[in-house]
Amino acid sequence: MEKYAKLKSLIIAIEEDFSKFYDKDNKAAGTRARKAMQEVKVLAQDIRKEIQDMKNADE
Repeated sequence: MEKYAKLKSLIIAIEEDFSKFYDKDNKAAGTRARKAMQEVKVLAQDIRKEIQDMKNADE
C-alpha cells in the first residue's frame, strides 16, 4: 500500500504543472509534467509487478 500512496501523492503533486502547461501554455511546466509522468509509469509498473508476485505466491 505504501507504493500506492506514493503514486497518489505524485499525481496530486503534478496537478499544478498540468494546469500551468495546458491553461497558461507554460513550456517548463510541460517538461516537469512529462518527467513526473515517467515517474508515474515506473511506479505503476512496480506496483503491477508487486501485485502479480503476491498473487502468484498465493497459488
